[in-house]
Amino acid sequence: MIKPGDTLPDVSFSQLTSDGMKSPTTADVFKGKKVVLFAVPGAFTPTCSEAHLPGYIALADEIKAKGVDSIVCTAMNDAFVMAAWAETQNAEAITFLADGGGAFHQAIGLTMDTGDFGGVRSQRYAMVVEDGKVTLLNVEPPKSFEVSKAETILAAL
Repeated sequence: MIKPGDTLPDVSFSQLTSDGMKSPTTADVFKGKKVVLFAVPGAFTPTCSEAHLPGYIALADEIKAKGVDSIVCTAMNDAFVMAAWAETQNAEAITFLADGGGAFHQAIGLTMDTGDFGGVRSQRYAMVVEDGKVTLLNVEPPKSFEVSKAETILAAL
């Protein structure tokens, strides 16, 4: 599993934008920037939609005021699902990156097998990344939601 001090792997995400489908790389997203990245097991799932994402939406301005260039949400869903989720949540302040095939999450060692629920998914976590290097990593234990929420990350910044 990736840890603080490690550099993020070079992979591509999928992102549906108003200009069509894009494939930003980790370099595009993180190079020369301070980024808060949080991951959810799945878009539209209860904790993700009712608590995790809404916390980052509500605290986006405060997080960015701490010198954060962008807040990124990722999941092992496709870009169409991520874009639809962003729209239903009114999440204009958050960048949504799809890791549909799981290349990013497999490379950083943060996948979990949820069986019949949804198969292999991302673990729930949040990290702070500065110029591509992880400076903080908070991974949730199974069935928990404390260390990756927006309030915890804001307090750590």
